[in-house]
Amino acid sequence: MTRPRTIVVGIDGSESADRAAIWAAHSAVARNAVLRIVIAIAPHPSPMPRDPGETTDAVARSRLEAARILARESVEGAPLDIVVQACEGNTVDVLLDQSSRSDIVVLGARGLGESDSGVLGSVAVALSAHCTCPVVVVRGRSMDGLPPAQGPVVVGVDGSAINQLAIVAAFDEAAQRGSALIAVHVWSDVSLAHGAGVPQDWDVISASEQAVLAESLAGWQEKYPDVEVRRVVAQDRPVRVLSQLSEQAALIVVGSRGRGGFTGMLLGSTSYALIQTADCPVMVVRGS
Repeated sequence: MTRPRTIVVGIDGSESADRAAIWAAHSAVARNAVLRIVIAIAPHPSPMPRDPGETTDAVARSRLEAARILARESVEGAPLDIVVQACEGNTVDVLLDQSSRSDIVVLGARGLGESDSGVLGSVAVALSAHCTCPVVVVRGRSMDGLPPAQGPVVVGVDGSAINQLAIVAAFDEAAQRGSALIAVHVWSDVSLAHGAGVPQDWDVISASEQAVLAESLAGWQEKYPDVEVRRVVAQDRPVRVLSQLSEQAALIVVGSRGRGGFTGMLLGSTSYALIQTADCPVMVVRGS
């Protein structure tokens, strides 16, 4: 039997988790997927007294019900199958386990045990690096308390084989939303000019980088003929270009590590920076 499509959102009662639940609900409706709302609670019985900050069973039930109502109301009567679940364990372990049988794992930019410093910590980084399905960190501009819904999907393209997974996910997101896809390939003269004093033919290099983008997209535009694709090739730092585009985007999609990463690097510098600073939700697609 085929497993139904499932989107998991981790919640903890915070405002950030509420925004993540709303994003996940709309995404589940678009995909005709089950929405699974999950909260982590400490294992019990425990030989040690509970930490005052731990989520108790009663609090977990209350937060799950509030998130369920919020998700249901946010889709304004659209059909949506919602499952709520309290799971014993820490947040990272619970959501990693959920990712093995899910299509997307969603979480807010803050909360889930993070500090109040405003800097995203171990939860989002660990999930982005290790989840077996794409992870969406819901963050960015919020005039009305809701995550941005309008705008194109932006995907970072680096020409690597691993990056193809991010490209597929981005096309799928754009198709589901009926939005344009902006495919961005960024190159840097610093990384290319290895020899001091060696002249560079920048026109030739630019044409070569245009070819990298075209080759990376080959076949996908035919598979998704209804998706309008805009190509951007820039000489800059990837995170700077993608951050600027995030100001108008509905979603940015990146690979967990890029062409410059090495095997032991589980999360690249660009994806790490974007989940902390982008002005829209960020999807990180882990390469195998």
